[in-house]
Amino acid sequence: MKPAPAPVQATTTEMASTRMPAEWEAHERTWMAFPPPNDTFGEGGSDTLDRARTAWTKVAHTIARYEPVTVLADPRNATAAREWLGEGIAVVEVPLDDAWLRDSGPTFVHQPDGSVAAIDWIFNGWGAQEWASWDKDQEVARAVADQAGAPARSVSLVNEGGGFHVDGEGTVLLTETVQLDPGRNPGATKESVEAEIHSALGTSKAIWLPRGLTRDYNEFGTRGHVDIVAAFAGPGTVLLHRQDDAAHPDHAVYLQLRTALQGQLDAHGRPLRIIDVPAPTVLKDEEGFVDWSYINHYVGNNVVVLCSFDDPNDTIAAGILERAYPGRTVELVDARDIFAFGGGIHCITQQQPATVSREEERS
Repeated sequence: MKPAPAPVQATTTEMASTRMPAEWEAHERTWMAFPPPNDTFGEGGSDTLDRARTAWTKVAHTIARYEPVTVLADPRNATAAREWLGEGIAVVEVPLDDAWLRDSGPTFVHQPDGSVAAIDWIFNGWGAQEWASWDKDQEVARAVADQAGAPARSVSLVNEGGGFHVDGEGTVLLTETVQLDPGRNPGATKESVEAEIHSALGTSKAIWLPRGLTRDYNEFGTRGHVDIVAAFAGPGTVLLHRQDDAAHPDHAVYLQLRTALQGQLDAHGRPLRIIDVPAPTVLKDEEGFVDWSYINHYVGNNVVVLCSFDDPNDTIAAGILERAYPGRTVELVDARDIFAFGGGIHCITQQQPATVSREEERS
């Protein structure tokens, strides 16, 4: 990987012509992080840390069958990372607090000439939550940009990659409890957030959802990330987490979110087509009502890496996603341990799009 140009502070005019490609567009590689010892995963040698590393490694190897994968490892754990991951997975040493690279890592965009740049949001531990540490993770986006050889552009908005989802054609999904969170952006309005988002991602239409899943508001939640409840699966098409059991509080959340999406138009004026994806049948674990979701999947080159839960609805969800992403292989990976630590497969991955020609980007 070639060295990156010196990071610069981008102006609104400079960033207005960038575009975040949809996740299903061609990738150069996938970026992940190796779970370090911390309060989330447990200390070195603990069963919980081993479970996390096993789950992350399984995801990395599944993706690596379809595209290159680079995994960040804290220098203290680099040897362990190479031993766990084995051959075929590149390991880069970068200081880490945690391993949720969707959130601490950069958001890659295309520049007008089709080359790749990196958006460096402000990361503050999901709204400066008491349990979170982010001294190292707030520097991760620029470290990844440097490794990728992509110019890094700073944005004055606290945001995480799990807090939005784009269709690559100008539409972005947001949640009010993330971007308007006083712990993230005190005093922000929808208008001020949209100005920053559109400038950074090249979008022009924001569709706001009122909230996320219930468990995401517990002590260790993100306060409403969109990538666990709704995701674009193509222009004008949104996958939506559907909880059918009225005993689960997310049944009411589903109805609220469907109402918010119903009748919405995308950036090109197309009515949204909503595809419901039934939640797993399991309602509770030892912590209470689960947030298990098939929406938190990852789309790579010729593949969809789908969370599985040893649940009857795994097969149903796989069929829905096979139809939603025609021509891609759906790979089921057990995500129960990932969810136990606070997220899913989408939360631990970040795509770097492939460079395209100027003509391709304009089209």
